[in-house]
Amino acid sequence: MSGHDHGDGVSRRKVLECMTWAGTGVLWTITGGVPRSLGIIDSAQAATAAAPGMTFLQISDSHVGFDKPANPNALGTLEEAINKINAMPAKPSFMIHTGDITHLSKAAEFDNADRIISQSKLDVHYVPGEHDFLDEEVKFYRERYGRGTKGAGWYSFDAGGVHFIGLVNVVDLKGGGLGNLGAEQLAWLEDDLRGKSKSTPIVLFAHIPLWTVYPEWGWGTEDGGRALEHVKGFGSVTVLNGHIHQVMQKVEGNVTFHTARSTAFPQPAPGSAPSPGPMKVEDAKLRGMLGVTSINFKQNEQRLAIIDTPLQG
Repeated sequence: MSGHDHGDGVSRRKVLECMTWAGTGVLWTITGGVPRSLGIIDSAQAATAAAPGMTFLQISDSHVGFDKPANPNALGTLEEAINKINAMPAKPSFMIHTGDITHLSKAAEFDNADRIISQSKLDVHYVPGEHDFLDEEVKFYRERYGRGTKGAGWYSFDAGGVHFIGLVNVVDLKGGGLGNLGAEQLAWLEDDLRGKSKSTPIVLFAHIPLWTVYPEWGWGTEDGGRALEHVKGFGSVTVLNGHIHQVMQKVEGNVTFHTARSTAFPQPAPGSAPSPGPMKVEDAKLRGMLGVTSINFKQNEQRLAIIDTPLQG
């Protein structure tokens, strides 16, 4: 993360403060690729503020089937997240799930995840996490979510004047667990963007961060820079990821990167522990470290508002 002020009063210190706030929501307005925090706000107020534009939600890392001490009931906290979504005063247009729907890629885990997530009554756009590709034939994810996609499951769609691109970077993991997109997917991405107006807002979403968060733990995508080369000419680019189970944000020019909390369990901050993995916290603090993300776009304003909402705060 850059230590520079971006000309909008957003210093590295300020961004770090925003990342560690324990409030019920932080509203981000993104103009020209630069985030401006509008402060800590109640989740209902945040949703109401977002309502005039197109709002969509991101959830991530549900790990249905996980039952270790860090969270013995990951299915239960996923249901809490869905209940929080259902209580929003303005219904989002749709939802994005950025992977690790399940913990062990078992059919029953996918069934349970579908049963809970469907209670939102929202269209859901998925990309897989590495935990969703553990079954021998990788058929359970593809049978449910892979129809109409390309290759290992990448695709794009348009909504509200925004072009969304779901990428898969968990098929051929590289050294240390780094994500990888591969030549075929990168060629498809270039073709998918060909002819798009540079004023079209772009949202890329994938499981593992496309930017290098902490390579020692595999928190990055080896060829992510090549994907970002294809979008650097666009005026507004937002990159949404999961995998690291905590909120981190970075801005590079016209590109804003944002990682989401898990609905299952937290992981340690980069380099703060010997290795990544489920982090046990006091039971009373767990729900303050899990949550969902709401994102708002207003047509013709080149503006995204990002709201991170813990399950409890």
